[in-house]
Amino acid sequence: MNSNQNNHELKRSMKARHLFMISLGGVIGTGFFLGSGMTIHDAGPAGAVLSYLVGGFIMYLTMLCLGELSVALPVSGSFQTYTSKFIGPGTGFAVGWLYWLGWAVTVALEFLSASALMQRWFPHSELWMWSLIFAVVLFALNALSAKAFGEAEFWFASIKVIAIILFIVLGGAAMFGWIDMKGASSAPAFTNFLSAGWFPNGFTALFVTMIAVNFSFQGTELIGIASGESEDPEKTIPRSIKQTVWRTLFFFVLAIGVLAALMPMEKAGKVESPFVVVFDSIGIPYAADLMNFVILTALLSVANSGLYAATRMLYSLSKEGMASPKLAKVNKRGIPMNALYITIGIALLSLLTGFKAEKTVFEWLLSLAGLGAQVGWIAITASQLAFRRRYIRDGGKVEDLKFKVPLYPILPILATTLNTGVLVSMAFDPDQRLALYLGVPFFIGCYLYYYLVIKKKEKVGTLRREVI
Repeated sequence: MNSNQNNHELKRSMKARHLFMISLGGVIGTGFFLGSGMTIHDAGPAGAVLSYLVGGFIMYLTMLCLGELSVALPVSGSFQTYTSKFIGPGTGFAVGWLYWLGWAVTVALEFLSASALMQRWFPHSELWMWSLIFAVVLFALNALSAKAFGEAEFWFASIKVIAIILFIVLGGAAMFGWIDMKGASSAPAFTNFLSAGWFPNGFTALFVTMIAVNFSFQGTELIGIASGESEDPEKTIPRSIKQTVWRTLFFFVLAIGVLAALMPMEKAGKVESPFVVVFDSIGIPYAADLMNFVILTALLSVANSGLYAATRMLYSLSKEGMASPKLAKVNKRGIPMNALYITIGIALLSLLTGFKAEKTVFEWLLSLAGLGAQVGWIAITASQLAFRRRYIRDGGKVEDLKFKVPLYPILPILATTLNTGVLVSMAFDPDQRLALYLGVPFFIGCYLYYYLVIKKKEKVGTLRREVI
């Protein structure tokens, strides 16, 4: 066994541009390209923009907290490690396993969805064949090196970003009449905003929409997970967080604003992809095929980021003594291969339920997937509060922190409150309620397992060492 395996070390080979694109890779997916039309339909044009602004504000507060923690302690386990260290190991255990399972299942969902898109071009092909091809390709990228994964994610995410920028530029031009739209007698400008009003379907519809929109921002926390493999974390992490927050907010809000201006809210909820409709109406050739390709890369990008995140979370759990020590072993390229094998294996098993039991088991697993990220955000903000308290109590000076949350403790408390509010509000959304029914017992079960099994084993091990 080589020294790298003995030391269980990951390699710091990722640059700031990799971290930025990795976080975008986890964020911009089908929910944005396909689900944005329903957001406009339910909340109205102004309400949709407001929803994304609120979601972006919660993301901003959460990323500030993550920035302080990641710069002070740049570890691959990120918030799972922080939760264990500053809140409690039982809570960290439950958070880590819920987050790992969530991403492993999400990877399966992305494989299945990407395979369905391929049938547009290859209508007689089998879903399982494409799922297997995508699984092999992304496994290989993750197995090569952290840098290879980061580079692949950079290009995957770049395609999505280019498509959004193209949409904003061309859509904005059509909005003000610089480009003619098919079937439109005049430029729409802000007509749709003025005619619909602020809350056309009431505040309740806006509130439920905000829940869904907040989930669409989740994935930005991957910066923290990748911090353990980033070059010069004191510089790359703050830079990546700032870029991610402002650029993500810019892309989302501006694109939704243009979309809402070009498509009446009544029509927005009835089309599969509003982006396809808009591209087609302004004369972009092969608009449907172009967006099919963009959405395909978006799905593979999320799967790529998810496979990475879940693997590093499993590695972190092992390092903390919360999973088999074999999962913390890394090869000479700095990859925790055993953790990667387990993660891709669970993703493929989940994928089988997508073919055979999509109305039962796969639905349950997907519900847990959304919950894991939200619990992760609560863990980040709560851990920052606990970290700063302990840091000051142990004699640390706030001015010595390389990256710090301003207005402490007001902003972290606000972030924890808002994130907890989003979690609680899931109970009011019938589509999200299943996540709580399954996720809360799973979380409690993990918590109890830690104290009844793992903690007991640790005590027995300590007593044996004392006797010896």
